[in-house]
Amino acid sequence: MAIETFNRTEIKYLLTTKQKDSLLSLLSQYMDCDKFNKNNKPYTICNLYLDTPADELIIRSLEKPIFKEKIRLRSYGPVSLSDTVFLESKKKYNKVVNKRRSSCSLEAAYNYFSTGVLPICENSNLQVLKEIDHTMKFYKLKPKVFLSYDRFAFFEKNNSDFRVTIDQNIQTRRHDLDLQIPPSGTQLLEKDQWLLEAKAFKSFPLWFVQFLSEKNINCTSFSKYGTEYKKYIGAIL
Repeated sequence: MAIETFNRTEIKYLLTTKQKDSLLSLLSQYMDCDKFNKNNKPYTICNLYLDTPADELIIRSLEKPIFKEKIRLRSYGPVSLSDTVFLESKKKYNKVVNKRRSSCSLEAAYNYFSTGVLPICENSNLQVLKEIDHTMKFYKLKPKVFLSYDRFAFFEKNNSDFRVTIDQNIQTRRHDLDLQIPPSGTQLLEKDQWLLEAKAFKSFPLWFVQFLSEKNINCTSFSKYGTEYKKYIGAIL
């Protein structure tokens, strides 16, 4: 979680519970569980996605352009104003994801949203904050959606390049846009669905590719924020 900047390829898959259980059994042979998955339990990630009043960033993203970007504020579980959060810029160009982020306190982040004063705290990355600030001011972004999920994360043994995450309980809401408020909202996945994301700077290992082939698991273009927006539009039309 300490990585502030990286480029990688991310591929997503929707799994059934049976497929998820089979994958977990396989992962134990090749990968180490994230230290935050204590006692083999998932950890919770909470996000505030920022957008324009007309939701221009997510609308453009759903059009599948060559380049797209998102800005979000992320915490690991509900937090207080003094706790550390991460202001993130996530850009995707030609299927390669570039993610940059800087830490700050939740109070500093909220003050930034209301006043425009950069949330500079101890360990903040000033260059990343300036880049995010340019995007924030150019689009006039504000918090629009709360989105949380419970995550299992794995890193390949002796190789930090390959990472796998499995998410469940993906919840969203367009009210109570505050990371201090516990997760709640509309579920994005069916009861028997799990979202798998495979992430690597280079290629995926052969054992993982063989598993997907044997289980007939195909990639999907599933986007958490994109799916939320489509459900939201469908509900108000």
